[in-house]
This record gives sequence, C-alpha cells and structure tokens, in this order.
Amino acid sequence: AEGFNVSCFHKDLDAFMARGRELTAQGITDDKQRDATRWKEVDDKKLAIGKDGFLTVLTGKSFDAATGQVAEAYTRWVVYVPYATAASTGLPVKPAPGMPWLMDPGTPGAHIMISPVRPK
Repeated sequence: AEGFNVSCFHKDLDAFMARGRELTAQGITDDKQRDATRWKEVDDKKLAIGKDGFLTVLTGKSFDAATGQVAEAYTRWVVYVPYATAASTGLPVKPAPGMPWLMDPGTPGAHIMISPVRPK
C-alpha cells in the first residue's frame, strides 16, 4: 500500500487484530470474508474480542522519520461494541460526513466509526 498507515488499539483487541493479520497472511484479503471468519470464531468462543475496545488509525501520504511528521495526516477512531445495534446505541448505520455511525451492527465486530471530514 502506498502512504503511511499506523493503528494503535487497546490490548484486549490484540487477539482479534492478530487473527485478522493471520488470515491476510493466509491469502484471505477480502474484508468481508476475513470479518465473517473472525466473527464466527468469536461466536464459537474460539476468539476473544474486547468489549468497548478503542482503536486509533493515523494515515498520511508519507512519514518523515527525521522530523516525525506525517504528510497530509488524517486520524480516525473506532470503538468496538460487540453485537451493538442502532437500537441499542441510537447511532445511524450509514455514514454521513463527519458524524459517528455504527458499522457492522449486530455482529461481534460491531463498532462505532468516528471519521472527521478530511481536509481539502
């Protein structure tokens, strides 16, 4: 992938994230297939996902190690709320610019997306 991307997350999400990386390494690169596999493993109690785990993602065009600066930096946040629904959270399930929303509602991987509007 081009550019810079780093994710930081709570330790309770480590097994869930590691499993995603394992599946990718096995050639499962389709997000839906990878998620379905992990969600089934959570439902089957073979994989743990932290309740209310927090994730921060920083992306950018490039990273300058000498200055520690990310060019065109953009940060978004994710709060995992397994099995949450629109009814249980009051959040919409479709994105709108700059507004939080619930992605993958009703699944073990349900999470609140907080994505600010990207600067132009």
